[in-house]
Amino acid sequence: MNTARTRFYRDRANGKLMGVCAGIADYTGFEVLWVRLAFVVATVCSSGFVPVIYFALGFLAPDKPSRLYADVEEQKFWQGVRQSPTRTAREVRAQFRDIDRRLAEVEAFYVSSNPRLAAEIEQLR
Repeated sequence: MNTARTRFYRDRANGKLMGVCAGIADYTGFEVLWVRLAFVVATVCSSGFVPVIYFALGFLAPDKPSRLYADVEEQKFWQGVRQSPTRTAREVRAQFRDIDRRLAEVEAFYVSSNPRLAAEIEQLR
């Protein structure tokens, strides 16, 4: 597994203070607004423990590399891998089975005796 895409990073480009909430949002796939609201609620409900964790993550977590994902689709894929690796592996296997099935259909079409196709090939020669 590609560890660079499966680890937690601070996202300073989309962050407000230190990029921790934006990093959590990127890591989990949630909207950053909901992560920030959860942080505010947790801060109000806790006895000051949540801001300590926030600043610890802010100082200890590395910055997100600038070109970590090629596009949004790749970002969604890696968020799915982080959330449920077995489900993602199942989805990839299902996609490969579908591609294999479609390729077998194409192969069967061209390999089977198709008189119209054979006649067209002979005309081209």
